[in-house]
Amino acid sequence: MDTKRREAEASIKDAKKVFRKLGTCSQTYFYLLNRAFGENKKAEERAADPLAGGIMKAGYQCGMLWGASLAVGAEAYRRCEHLSQAIRVAVEATRELMDSFETHESTTQCREITRCDFNNNLSFAKYMLSGRFLHCFRLAQEWAPIAVEKAQKSLDEKPFDFQFAQSCATEVARKMGASNEEMVMVAGFAGGLGLSGSACGALAATIWMNALDWCKKHEAGSPSEDPRAQEIMRSFHVFTDDMMLCKEISQRDFRSVEDHTQYLKNGGCFELIEELSHI
Repeated sequence: MDTKRREAEASIKDAKKVFRKLGTCSQTYFYLLNRAFGENKKAEERAADPLAGGIMKAGYQCGMLWGASLAVGAEAYRRCEHLSQAIRVAVEATRELMDSFETHESTTQCREITRCDFNNNLSFAKYMLSGRFLHCFRLAQEWAPIAVEKAQKSLDEKPFDFQFAQSCATEVARKMGASNEEMVMVAGFAGGLGLSGSACGALAATIWMNALDWCKKHEAGSPSEDPRAQEIMRSFHVFTDDMMLCKEISQRDFRSVEDHTQYLKNGGCFELIEELSHI
């Protein structure tokens, strides 16, 4: 067994240790799955920090899911010959991870898991003093091998379907100057992460792209320190009249990648994508 494989297996077996070292669940899961795939993307992994706590601590989808989705997107890009195929694989693999996580935890929402409002100091103090934070460490540990297995299976069974596919997250990343690889990394955010209809995937992609730019300029520290992230959140809330959920913004539930692609082709969320890409 080569060194990378041994290190990956050691990390997955002790995900709690990785979590303690890295500090956020989102970076932890990007790291864990990347290592399972034999990859190391420090800047990209660190850029996942602002997605912890359910997007800027807002309590929506668990950061473990955002990090895992970024990792499967990166691997989909490496495995797929065509961009549309990679986008489709990333979205469908993310959907599988969402289903797996919900089966394990009964919810995908950070606030329901933690019972904490991370933007409220009193709530955060209660989260720490009550020991509820230990539940997140246990969850990270328990789901890690399951997540790796689900991700590997979804990617191994990738469809050889080159039909045109789009993701709202990919579109906003493209308009922000992303590489093809970065575009596919965020592809799984589509439709509120794996087409789940929860908090906006285009918003999450914008925050991650901004954080990645910050990480490329700063070798140490967390991009959560960047005030532009809060500016992005404020602008998004103004533009959407405080709506955060994809299903509320789009006024629909997405059944498939094809459904989401058609929605975008018909101009769906065009104004929002334009707004986010120019903040």
